Amino acid sequence: MGAFPGITTNLGDYVADLVKFLDESLEGFFNFIYLFSSQIINAIEGFLLWMPWWVFILLIVILGWYFKSMVSGILYGVFVFLIGTFGLWEDLMTTIAIVMTAVIISLAVGIPLGVWMAFSKGFSTVMRPILDAMQTMPSFVYLIPAIFFFGLGNISAIFATLIYAVPPVIRLTELAIRSVDREVIESAQSFGSSNWQMLFKIQLPQALPTIMAGVNQTTMMALAMVVIASMVGAQGLGEQVLVSINQIDIALGFEAGISIVFLAIIIDRITGGVADKLQKHRRVS
Repeated sequence: MGAFPGITTNLGDYVADLVKFLDESLEGFFNFIYLFSSQIINAIEGFLLWMPWWVFILLIVILGWYFKSMVSGILYGVFVFLIGTFGLWEDLMTTIAIVMTAVIISLAVGIPLGVWMAFSKGFSTVMRPILDAMQTMPSFVYLIPAIFFFGLGNISAIFATLIYAVPPVIRLTELAIRSVDREVIESAQSFGSSNWQMLFKIQLPQALPTIMAGVNQTTMMALAMVVIASMVGAQGLGEQVLVSINQIDIALGFEAGISIVFLAIIIDRITGGVADKLQKHRRVS
């Protein structure tokens, strides 16, 4: 009596057909994304590995000092030094390269979309349920089309991370643009400012602190995908966590895990410090 009637829908099959169609019809586009992403991540990783370890640590200390405090900067430097003592320096650089690449692409895509949503109620209405789905869909699901389009490796990790991490910066960019003081906009209009002039000279500068909060959230969500992305061949600290799980290696698992925690603290505090500085500057001006 309680059994579900024999009614079936093959919605998943339609989605699979759509993915196959996109892969065949947009092969050149996906190849371009692959090459473009590869160049960015290789350039960032190559530069980080070329930089002397002590210069990188000093840079972290200076950033922490400037955006938070001297004690914070020294503490962040100690965190990075500890990761190096774990023998995970190259994995750290690879992880930073993956996160930075994903964040750069997320911002390049997310900020324009957020601006568009702020100026178009129709586009915003269409995008909001899509963003809801992107944020609530289990992150493991994103690995499937990533493998299908790009195969195993860091590029698949970046693609999956992009889908998961881009919604916050889109939402907060829209919110920031919509929250700009209406009197300021009307004043600019009275002086004959064009829409582009108002956007780049008034709205974006006014909205920058909130946009930076979106950058912070996007960066943290990208870092949260590090371990999950290792399942599609992404290298770095997430790969070491996966290896430790497969080998039941408690020591490696702790060192790789705490390294990700250290990196998350550093990124969160520094990007949050940037947002705070911009907010204070805005209040003063």
